[in-house]
Amino acid sequence: MTNQENNASRFDGFADLYDSARPIAPSMAAKIIIRHLSRKPKWVVDLGCGTGLSTAIWSDFAEKIIGIEPNDGMRKIAGERYPDIEFRSAYSHETGLPNESVDIITCSQSFHWMEPSSTLAEVNRLLRPGGVFAVYDCDWPPCSFGKADKAYEKLFAKVHTLDSGRSAYPKERHLQNIKDSGYFDYVRELVFHNEEPCTATRYIALAESQGGLQAVRKSSPKEIEYEWEQFIAAANEAFGDNEQTVYFCYRMRLGVK
Repeated sequence: MTNQENNASRFDGFADLYDSARPIAPSMAAKIIIRHLSRKPKWVVDLGCGTGLSTAIWSDFAEKIIGIEPNDGMRKIAGERYPDIEFRSAYSHETGLPNESVDIITCSQSFHWMEPSSTLAEVNRLLRPGGVFAVYDCDWPPCSFGKADKAYEKLFAKVHTLDSGRSAYPKERHLQNIKDSGYFDYVRELVFHNEEPCTATRYIALAESQGGLQAVRKSSPKEIEYEWEQFIAAANEAFGDNEQTVYFCYRMRLGVK
């Protein structure tokens, strides 16, 4: 199994949980990207689109939208929820789309699962001159309450020590990888945030929606049991029975061809 296949399979079996817990990509992301495009986008491609949470925001901005997602469970939910959008089974380095056909290519919460050199070569092949490639991720955890966020971070510190199957590429290298590719005339990083309502149940589900935690709970659940119980207790104490506002803090790395 290749790294790409292994990374896609990490999300097997919990697509519904992922779809219900993860944030919908904010419209601010689309507005920022369009501002760096010198024309109205006709064609947008969303690589590693998952259940379509980051793809659907383009419905009001582009004429044609395609989501690329190799995980069958994720793509099935995307197609059922957004029937007017085309979702294809493919990998980021081999989409099968025509040369210089796309105005905007995005990766939301997904570029770290893709081999950067081959993906960037495919992005360069697909983008029209002046087109935009944008990688954006939200920080984990979202900003909620100190005790809950601290427990979240402690949980995932343990997860990362146990997740031997992880083959992600560092997010801290995204900007430099885009620059080093030599495909883009202008490259920059931007930050923004979005507010969303959240309960203890959703906050816990956000943690469960991450592939690393799922992998560890399948392979060695006893090793993570203490940190998991401490996290649940902290989340329930912080949120109680109330719906609270949390802040998803986003980092976008953007290249204009």
